[in-house]
Amino acid sequence: MRYSGWLIELLNDHYSPSCLIYGMTKNGRDLHVQVSLPPKVVVITAYEPDPSEWIDCRVRR
Repeated sequence: MRYSGWLIELLNDHYSPSCLIYGMTKNGRDLHVQVSLPPKVVVITAYEPDPSEWIDCRVRR
């Protein structure tokens, strides 16, 4: 099975630069994952986006 994600935001956190990635679970649920940028890539958080805050889960309202 093949999985993909879309980069939706670059963030400049006070700890390190990071990005927000949109994807879907294998069950079709929307998912946002925030990861730090190289050289050390770490998952910071993962959550289901709130539809009242996002358009198609990819653009902030």
